[in-house]
Amino acid sequence: MPYTTYLVEKGASHSFVAEAKPPTVTMPRIKALMTGSLPGFVDVVRNLNSPVLLEDNVLRQAAAAGKRIIFYGDETWVRLFPKHFVEHDGTTSFFVSDYTEVDDNVTRHLETVLKRDDWDVLILHYLGLDHIGHLSGPHSPLVGHKLSEMDSVLMKIHLALLSKERASLLPSLLVLCGDHGMSETGSHGASSMEEVSTPLVLISSAFERSPGNARRPRHVQQTDLAATLAIGLGLPIPQSSVGRLLFQVLEGRPMRDQLRFLHLNAVQLSRLLQENVPLYEKDPGFEQFKISERLHGNWIKLYLEENSSEVLLNLGTKVLRQYLDALQSLSLSLSRQVAHYDTYSMAVGAALVLEVFALLLLSIPKALGPAAELDMPLLSPLFSLLFYLMLLGLWAVHVTVCTSTESSCYFCSVSWLVAGTAMVLLSALLCAILSELTKMVGGARRHAGKSLAACLWPWSELDVLIVMGTVGHVLSLGASSFIEEEHQTWRCSPMSRVVLALGLLGVYCYRAAIGNVMSPWQRGSKDVSKGIMEARFVYVFVLGILFTGTKDLLRSQVAAAGAKARTVGLWEIHSGLVLLAALLLRPHNLPVLVSSLLVQTLMANFIWKPLSHDTAEVTVMHYWFGQAFFYFQGNSNNIATVDISAGFVGLEQYVEGPAVFLTAFATYVGPVLWASHLVNYLSSEASSLPALRHACFCYALVGSVPVSAYVVLVTSLRYHLFIWSVFSPKLLYEGMRALVTAAVCSFFTAADQATLART
Repeated sequence: MPYTTYLVEKGASHSFVAEAKPPTVTMPRIKALMTGSLPGFVDVVRNLNSPVLLEDNVLRQAAAAGKRIIFYGDETWVRLFPKHFVEHDGTTSFFVSDYTEVDDNVTRHLETVLKRDDWDVLILHYLGLDHIGHLSGPHSPLVGHKLSEMDSVLMKIHLALLSKERASLLPSLLVLCGDHGMSETGSHGASSMEEVSTPLVLISSAFERSPGNARRPRHVQQTDLAATLAIGLGLPIPQSSVGRLLFQVLEGRPMRDQLRFLHLNAVQLSRLLQENVPLYEKDPGFEQFKISERLHGNWIKLYLEENSSEVLLNLGTKVLRQYLDALQSLSLSLSRQVAHYDTYSMAVGAALVLEVFALLLLSIPKALGPAAELDMPLLSPLFSLLFYLMLLGLWAVHVTVCTSTESSCYFCSVSWLVAGTAMVLLSALLCAILSELTKMVGGARRHAGKSLAACLWPWSELDVLIVMGTVGHVLSLGASSFIEEEHQTWRCSPMSRVVLALGLLGVYCYRAAIGNVMSPWQRGSKDVSKGIMEARFVYVFVLGILFTGTKDLLRSQVAAAGAKARTVGLWEIHSGLVLLAALLLRPHNLPVLVSSLLVQTLMANFIWKPLSHDTAEVTVMHYWFGQAFFYFQGNSNNIATVDISAGFVGLEQYVEGPAVFLTAFATYVGPVLWASHLVNYLSSEASSLPALRHACFCYALVGSVPVSAYVVLVTSLRYHLFIWSVFSPKLLYEGMRALVTAAVCSFFTAADQATLART
């Protein structure tokens, strides 16, 4: 980018490295840039479909002040600020295969809009560089061409602004920044140095610095831009901003202006501190701010008496340093404290999770018994006095909390019908737990005369090993280092070194079309395409196989068809999922897929069947292998490892439903394939009916153990240093894994119903 380098080295600019806090995805980072606040990890989910931003922000203040704002680029801005632009043209942000038209649709407006005088703020959000990173990584040869293109765009804008300045005699400001960085694999979302480091260059003829006096870029916070833009435009600083004014832009201004602007920033931060910290008066930043105000008052008195003296300059310099120290302390304190935790909603959600988990534990003897019964007595408590007393108490707590709290609460904002349903469920589950405990105590008294060995569960050595492994995994969730390196914990199978090749014709044609492999009919790089037709060719086969498998499952419910049709149907569904995985996974993960299939075959033929392992043991081992292969394919508890490019295989444009499904499947293909194999394996056994019921219960139980424990851990560790960078991403993964577990259990139930209908 030679022209940008020229501007930076010339001196009429200020360059920074702005640190973006995790999650480093687009929507939370736009919020940080415009509000100066720290978004939460729930915004990772909202990033897929951004809601309207209700928080105070720079664009709202600018629009209220009569500023005319024009926007072209990522449509996320339009969804966040639907009423702030006098003109806008959004481009789809999730279709990562497109890195050309998505930028051309922005640049095509420049020729005309730069000649117009009917706007005050112009915002452009280019996506091509980000899309290239997702497709081929930061070291792709496409990156250099894209940076050159962006340099030409910046030169065109800067020269047009200089031309306008000569006519209006008013300086303009050109801001060049990135919303997030890029990891070594081209992704983003986590907290690595490459992902959180973003460029921030402010270019204006109002900046007076000698040519050749280029400084080493200072490290600042991305949230500092909101306060700087607000003061630069003569607007109020957003109320929830935790950022500091970039003091470098004030160099060359009179001392009176510098102190005034710093005072405005300090007042805004001190007010925010008072709203969020009960003992704000003891905060070091607040104490420094009060000292700065007193010194500032003394400086103003001296300034009114005499405009120029060495004493005035020295005092002004002292006040300046005091303000800067106060701003640093206030911003640091707010960054630690300003995260609002919706404790009430968290408690309700945790209570529901723990109650379900407790019922699962209490149901172990019946669910794993010979009858394979799982009876959740939720209806009987509805007719008990205890249920109504508990429901009344919960409603009293709900009304009290929702009418007394000053901060926003999600559970208080939902409709009364939803809140009432949750209260009924909480009461019913708790009554059911008490009922089961009463039965267990009564049964223990009746068997008091029996020997202790007869009352204990007859655990084998393998059962003890399974329990120890599950408990050990749960205990490891309490340490940030274990969470960060969990993918290393699960990568202990010698089979990870097995490199096998599996060539399916449709997948091979797709890989050849996009340039992953060579084919005899290709003639160089000119034949490389996006492989849309080839991928759709594979999709047809996947849908055909899944349809045939579903048809055979339905046929198996007819007694004449027998168990053979059911076995064939389940195997066809498993084969369709394998084919879809081969299409979506990255090339280097295909050997992992082959290894997974090989391990399944070896374990079924040489371990589980010959050694006659029971259903619970086989189910837990399938769950563990699914988790292991989840990490074998390159996943971790880091959001940046999610390969969103899988969601656009075979698509010409962004379609939310298929893109989300394909991305989720490609991410959790390991657990899904091992769960599918488990259904096939158990269905081939003679006593498949109780086996499937046992497996469904065990799978739900083993999956709920880490989720339940982690909900409690995250709640108790919400003030931990790594809560946003380590624990929150893991919570999102656990939530998504719970949904996958629910889908797997639905698959178990469907297979169980088919068996029940046949018998």
